[in-house]
Amino acid sequence: MRRMSVFPQHDTALGNLGLTANEIRQETENNTSELVSDLVNLSAGARFEAIRSLHVPFNEKKTIRNRVNSVKLSKTILAADCGQQVSRSFRRFRVSLASAMQHLVIWQDTLKEIGGRFGTSVLSYFLFLKWLLQFNLFSLIINFCFITIPQIVHAPNISSITGFRGLELLTGVGYFNKTVLFYGGYNGEVIVSKPAYNMQLAYFFTIAAYLVLCGVSLIYSTSRSFQKNFALETGPVSGGAWRLLCSWDFSVVNEKAIQYNKNNLAIQLKESLSERLQEKNKMSRSDRIKHLSLHLLAWLLSLGLALGSCAGIYFLGTNRELAFSFSHDPSDLGAEASTLLLPVVVSLFNLIVPLLYSLISKIESYSNPRAKIYISIVSVIGTMCIQSLGVPEFDIARNVLDLIYGQTLAWIGIYFSPLLPVMQVLKLFIIFYLKKISLSMNCQPPKHTGRAAQIQTVFIALLFFPSFVGALSMVAFTVWSLKPSDQCGPFQGLNTPFHTIFNWTHSLPETHWVRWIFENILRSELFYYLISLIVLVITYFLWQITRGRKELIKTLREQIVNEGKDKAFLLNKLQNLQKERREMASYRPQDFDQTPHFNPNWMNTLPMDM
Repeated sequence: MRRMSVFPQHDTALGNLGLTANEIRQETENNTSELVSDLVNLSAGARFEAIRSLHVPFNEKKTIRNRVNSVKLSKTILAADCGQQVSRSFRRFRVSLASAMQHLVIWQDTLKEIGGRFGTSVLSYFLFLKWLLQFNLFSLIINFCFITIPQIVHAPNISSITGFRGLELLTGVGYFNKTVLFYGGYNGEVIVSKPAYNMQLAYFFTIAAYLVLCGVSLIYSTSRSFQKNFALETGPVSGGAWRLLCSWDFSVVNEKAIQYNKNNLAIQLKESLSERLQEKNKMSRSDRIKHLSLHLLAWLLSLGLALGSCAGIYFLGTNRELAFSFSHDPSDLGAEASTLLLPVVVSLFNLIVPLLYSLISKIESYSNPRAKIYISIVSVIGTMCIQSLGVPEFDIARNVLDLIYGQTLAWIGIYFSPLLPVMQVLKLFIIFYLKKISLSMNCQPPKHTGRAAQIQTVFIALLFFPSFVGALSMVAFTVWSLKPSDQCGPFQGLNTPFHTIFNWTHSLPETHWVRWIFENILRSELFYYLISLIVLVITYFLWQITRGRKELIKTLREQIVNEGKDKAFLLNKLQNLQKERREMASYRPQDFDQTPHFNPNWMNTLPMDM
């Protein structure tokens, strides 16, 4: 410590220093500041002893101590403030980023509004549509990056250009035939670059990789949805109590969002209670036979309509008189317009037949809304809702099957039109807004509510089988068995498109690992048997794990019930004990007076023989 006193020595007079009053005050302040800075760096005990040893009045010691505490506190607060400011800045940035990401989520507010007004059954359709949109965006990015861009940069495979006449927007042919929208706009040349880019391999592997990723994604989504909505959300725990007490999001502060959440929660409670009431209503045997007879009649009528529609389309498509010759004369507008005959007839069937199904559905009387949807979706197209006077309800089954039908066509046609996902994305965007407006203006909330969390699983499962599996089988048959065109396309001149893999592997050295894997593993039947065996074993283990989890969940639920019974028993015992104590406390025996009293008739108490 440089200085332990703020004043000069006592034997030195201030006037003898030759300083003015202002200079003396400045010197004193400097000495005090140096002293305070020295004291701040000391420990608490050393600082206390140093202040006590100062030869100054007590008031000045108190002033120095207060200044030291102020400086010490300001440094601590400054360091803490810096840390808090940094932490607060990071928190604000994280919240802002999360808010921005929420705004980037497409149709979030619209989906909340639909769920809060019409329930989870109708919401499941729009969630399924959004999921398909993301699927097709992924397909569009892959195909455009690995197939279309290299072909456009290199040179489109265009031999002649046909003038645009407008009818191509409906037929999809004519002008579009020689663009990269279709298979014929691509060639199988090797683009000279470093490294070289083989368009045949790019076309084949891009389509194959996309279909494999679609299959894996569908299997994963189906399993996750099944685990979430079937294996884990069954029993009394998924009822209304936990939803009422534990499902509210307290981070929601916007009034509109709060109203959506309230409406959604109310509808979910109604759905849960509705299903419980439906489970209690048991039909008699005669009513059950009557319902089964009506259902059988409705199914027979529906099956007859479906077979009649298929037969009409088949005979229309195979009629030679209606065959068009557009491939021979591209400039013939009549021949080009004739290609629209079959699609128009199919569209009319799709418009009229569901209306007939709606009439047939009036004789059916399903009490469970989920059963309506399941029965409608499964051998033909039907309707879930019973038509009644007034505003109709949203037809979930028919609209979902329309989405699955369109996606199936997109998967089948992606081999012949790599940019077909562009049309699918635009169509899904338009369908979403049209259905949303139609739902708001023309439909009413469902009269019979029911939980629809499991319906989403059924939608994805139907999209996988038979939709995706059927489309994959047709594309695989085309690639492995059919001879490609000799005039256009990336595989012209080959026996089958799959021969491009043979040509590529044979061009590699015999010691190359890719050629060895292809010839010794991929072309071996034993490999596919092993793959099938591994898949079956994994499926068995997953099934056992699911069973174990379900048993564990069942045991835990029974334990929760037993815990509740134990608590109820203990509460009853406690209440009885408290009641007995209150009764004992209310009982007061009479106090006996033990003070001796003189009996004046004491003579009468003596025995007679005395």
